[in-house]
Amino acid sequence: MTLDPEVTPHRAEAGAALTFDDLLRRAASLVRPGRRALLGIAGSPGAGKTTLAEHLVRALNAGGEPWVAHVPMDGFHLADVELGRLGRLGRKGAPDTFDAAGYAALLRRLRDAEDDVVYAPGFERVLEQPIAGAIPVPRTARLVVTEGNYLLVDDGEWARVRPRLDEVWFCETDETERVRRLVARHEEFGKAHDDAVAWVLGTDQRNAELVAGTRHRADLVVPGTALPGTRL
Repeated sequence: MTLDPEVTPHRAEAGAALTFDDLLRRAASLVRPGRRALLGIAGSPGAGKTTLAEHLVRALNAGGEPWVAHVPMDGFHLADVELGRLGRLGRKGAPDTFDAAGYAALLRRLRDAEDDVVYAPGFERVLEQPIAGAIPVPRTARLVVTEGNYLLVDDGEWARVRPRLDEVWFCETDETERVRRLVARHEEFGKAHDDAVAWVLGTDQRNAELVAGTRHRADLVVPGTALPGTRL
């Protein structure tokens, strides 16, 4: 699907039915001549942030030269060796287990769009480790979609993130489904079922409650199960 980046989005009121095309128009409308736009997608672990971001980027880039990039926050996880040194390995995924200042600095570089290419770190799910320089963002990218749990947190270094984003959407889904997804994800990447459930209901749940408390700061709330053509 190819959209005019200057199209005005459908501004749905709270409770109004949205379509995926509405979200595409709203995302595209953030771009203005001569400047790059940054769209953030926040939400609790397992809410569907990555799924929504990937569908947006794929649909906006379809049918022409790619002009939208996807830069997840997860590349700013601290490495396990550093988490071990800090005594935080058992809380991996909590706000203080990320390099929030580094993430904010990357967003500033992406906003400035002065470099031919900006390299962002990725996150390898099998290794459960960040990978430096894994995501190239060329100067031609006019919209960057970034997603992560803590984009709307206003404490410490995280408070530097929201001002660098044009909009932040909050992705949420049914709580039972969110927990089911998280357990399945942890099992997929090596945890035994009981260990996965314990982690989800412990560490992940504490993080989810913190993130849920930032929902009111979002510009738009959408379900994390959003897919092209579905009504939200």
